[in-house]
Amino acid sequence: MRIPEMSFVFTDWTQVERTEHKGETGASFWQTRNFGDIRIRMVEYTPGYLADHWCSKGHVVLCLEGEVNTELRDGRKFTLRPGMSYQVADNAEAHRSSTATGARLFVVD
Repeated sequence: MRIPEMSFVFTDWTQVERTEHKGETGASFWQTRNFGDIRIRMVEYTPGYLADHWCSKGHVVLCLEGEVNTELRDGRKFTLRPGMSYQVADNAEAHRSSTATGARLFVVD
């Protein structure tokens, strides 16, 4: 990742608009900031959320609250709990998220 040349930027996430994204079941709510090629998001999954697609984009994902399950297309499964993260490169391993209880994540991609 290359962080573009920019001044110090402060984000008050309580002031960033939330957008809804429907899943196969449930929904996710994103608060998004873009800085050049870098997208930074606070993401909240509702209980019962299942992503409607396999994602191939690279991410750094930190779980802040709740519990989120990440399934890789090859069948491996991982569970993130608060304080845990995963990192994956673009086009490395397709993945999708789900949660029974809901979760809140900080995502950089």
